[in-house]
Amino acid sequence: MVDPVQAVLLVVIVLLAMLLLVLGIQIFFILKELRRTLSRATRVLENTESITESVSEPMSFLSGLLLSTKSLKTISKILRRAKDGD
Repeated sequence: MVDPVQAVLLVVIVLLAMLLLVLGIQIFFILKELRRTLSRATRVLENTESITESVSEPMSFLSGLLLSTKSLKTISKILRRAKDGD
């Protein structure tokens, strides 16, 4: 015969086993969703990187052009001073 203490322990063990099974399944789904979210975040970062590169290249070109223009202006001032000094 089953003692009442043994019956309670059996019920508790079965409930704990079912609880652990449910928790394991939930953790599996959470990790699966985390993986999906991380892959989406990676795609967003890659898109951001490509957009940043496409914007920075023209800005770099314009900056170089502006510096060239300033250099030419400075050179022309120097040449004018040299010409006016003669």
